[in-house]
Amino acid sequence: MFIEEPSKIICSQIYTKQSNILKIGKGSMLESQVYFEKDKAELIIGKNSFIGGSKIICTEKVTVGDDVLISWGCTVVDSNFHSLNWSERKNDVKQWFIKKKDWQSVVTKPVFIKDKAWIGFNSIIMKGVTIGEGAIVAAGSVVVKDVADYTIVGGNPAKLIRKI
Repeated sequence: MFIEEPSKIICSQIYTKQSNILKIGKGSMLESQVYFEKDKAELIIGKNSFIGGSKIICTEKVTVGDDVLISWGCTVVDSNFHSLNWSERKNDVKQWFIKKKDWQSVVTKPVFIKDKAWIGFNSIIMKGVTIGEGAIVAAGSVVVKDVADYTIVGGNPAKLIRKI
């Protein structure tokens, strides 16, 4: 874990393994639950960013840029968590119980939230998404596709509202 001073982790729950990487840039605040699902997963948070009362579930890599605001109740995920094939998925509970989940059949793709982005209350950011610089995600949105720089998106699935 690498935390630049003065940064804060406030009453967060962080579920990690020895080989996971958590970097928090100078002046950032993390008030969230963070779950590292796989060895060598990385969560990188830039400078002067705030993540409040949210969940980040990291299987591969989640990157949050500088000056980012992620509001309360948001969820950021970088995987499907389960195979789409039932014959591979049927053993998930048993594997979790013994803490030996087989991630080989699960699709993972990194998430990137670029500098100056703002993710509104109760939004969900799905695997493989890049939120562009200065972009705004409206409250309650489900983002399944990339968001261009300096645009506002909203809805389920999130769609372009306007450029800013």
